Amino acid sequence: MGPDISRVVYNHPSLPSSWEERWLSAPARSVPPAACGDSRSPGSPKACVVLARWDRTVDTGSRGALLFDRFWRKLLASAPAAQLWKVPFDAADPVRTPHTLDTAAPAVARSLADAVAELNAAGIALDSKLGEHQFVVRDGKRIPVPGGTESLGIWNKTEGVWNAAAGGYPEVSTGSSHIQAVGWDGGRCPVARTLLTYSQSSNPNSPHYSDQTELFSDKRWVTSRFCERDILNSPALKVVRASEHR
Repeated sequence: MGPDISRVVYNHPSLPSSWEERWLSAPARSVPPAACGDSRSPGSPKACVVLARWDRTVDTGSRGALLFDRFWRKLLASAPAAQLWKVPFDAADPVRTPHTLDTAAPAVARSLADAVAELNAAGIALDSKLGEHQFVVRDGKRIPVPGGTESLGIWNKTEGVWNAAAGGYPEVSTGSSHIQAVGWDGGRCPVARTLLTYSQSSNPNSPHYSDQTELFSDKRWVTSRFCERDILNSPALKVVRASEHR
């Protein structure tokens, strides 16, 4: 088993340990009182429960991720960043600022209400799984796609165009493409796991048209083999001997 490519949200080791607390505590953990009491959207209290239960990942099975995505995009589009944070960005402390979302800001309640109304109008459950509404279609089959937009602090970038009538983010075409994790275990050969999220072939008749896309959806990797021993041990090895005819 290789590294889990889905665990790139908020808890990335290069980020400070309190990143998640500063970035998500207000909307996703403490349930913003103003937003929950918004009279324009009777679904807002339920939305706050969904956000409080969200595991704060963007796995295909994450419930609440889609709701937070739609809420956050609307929030960023509706108010300048300077109005959203109690502690604004500080160039002298760029990693730890901004922080502490100002949940009393009118845009917070309004954006959550708008996100709830949008999903309700589209017939999308507030607690639906992300992968049910972020996907690609290959050979008539929906393949759930994990990840999210970088404005959420997500390293596994996935960017789709919102189309409620088509089910959410259909046919994701932008984001993580070639992914690799390479290291050494004490031997002379590297230990490498790779993935091409959109698969190697654009030919629908090819067996490689969607195989790695399905691996990406399932959080699995391709084992890359560099040394002769590893290549010979590959279960998929095929040897073709070429010779010159005279």
